[in-house]
Amino acid sequence: MKLDNIDIQILRLLTENSRIQWKDLGEQIHMTGQAVGNRIKKLEESGVIKAYSLIINEMKLGILYTAFVSVYMKTTNHHSFIHFINERNEIVEAHRISGEGCYHLKIRVNSQEQLNLFLNTLLKYGNYSLNLSIQEIKHYNPLTATFQ
Repeated sequence: MKLDNIDIQILRLLTENSRIQWKDLGEQIHMTGQAVGNRIKKLEESGVIKAYSLIINEMKLGILYTAFVSVYMKTTNHHSFIHFINERNEIVEAHRISGEGCYHLKIRVNSQEQLNLFLNTLLKYGNYSLNLSIQEIKHYNPLTATFQ
């Protein structure tokens, strides 16, 4: 599906507030609510919009640590590790990488104890290096990203 300027405007506004009423969204881009709704349905059906989500203040939930873990696998059989990745709620992102290590994980935990337990379990699959985030500088938003 090729997106036009109106589709991009709709996606930007939905990114800011995915619960916005179609009528209110339409007023901002000078369209009727029904026309906006039809476009949103097409964006959903084509897979451009995969899901709607919440942004949660993790500090209020007690999630205090964001860590980045590079994993160096002990074996070439990665199936059980991929299953481990998919089962663990602490892992919020996982990437197979080239260069230093085999996998790069982004994890979120609410205590040093939870982090230690996770890392101890991780040793079953390989060694790791750990970096703790001390401040998030930029959050990726695909609608405002530009590539040159």
